[in-house]
Amino acid sequence: MRPAPEDAPCGRRNTALPARLAPAVRIDLTGRDPGRLEGAADQLRAAVEEAEVTTVAGDVVTDEGTAHLLAAVPDVDVLVDNLGVFGAQPALEVSDDEWRRYFETNVLTAVRLTRSYLPGMRERGWGRVQYIASDSAVVIPAEVIHYGMSKTALLAVSRGFAKEAAGSGVTVNSVIAGPTHTGGVEEFVHSLVGDQLSWDEAQREFMRRHRPQSLLQRLIEPEEIASMCVHLASPLASATTGGALRVDGGYVDAILP
Repeated sequence: MRPAPEDAPCGRRNTALPARLAPAVRIDLTGRDPGRLEGAADQLRAAVEEAEVTTVAGDVVTDEGTAHLLAAVPDVDVLVDNLGVFGAQPALEVSDDEWRRYFETNVLTAVRLTRSYLPGMRERGWGRVQYIASDSAVVIPAEVIHYGMSKTALLAVSRGFAKEAAGSGVTVNSVIAGPTHTGGVEEFVHSLVGDQLSWDEAQREFMRRHRPQSLLQRLIEPEEIASMCVHLASPLASATTGGALRVDGGYVDAILP
């Protein structure tokens, strides 16, 4: 297979998927921080001896960063867009600039990279595009409506590009990730329940107070999200396209996906 880049800042969720794919494909990681990027690549190489991992440092929110990535990685078979910013803020205090920043980072980067890589996939007759969305796209918490807006928009982008790729052998899907245990989420949890509690206590308090509808009743581990992404990247998911697949611990209270 050709490179399978993951467009993301480097954290636990962002290295879990490449670790699952590493034995079978070449992985290109991209992110803004060169140090964290190389650290993530080193983790993958240490975890999977035969892993072929390269890094491309840059900010794909900018035209320059995107051009740098496309020059380094001109073609891919699997694109996983996991870049995103999030944070809690009272709804009436979110500025116009913040609304724009969330849309440009969480949505427009995915559009730009899909627009760049999808034509080559379609010409070759095979490819996978995945967007890491969120339960906040469907159940929008009041404290992160700007984030929820961006993830709802990502579902529309995914469905639309799936139609653009119809009949080509390329599938396009979103993965609705539920509350997941990452470094960024730890900061988010503590911002809501305070810094006085230990992590285990803070996690339980967060789920009790802010995510009581979770059937899992715990945060999801990144490896659990990665398992769905690996399936979607495989030939086994050739009939799955245009979907929003939930790995949310039953958080979204709906019968249909």
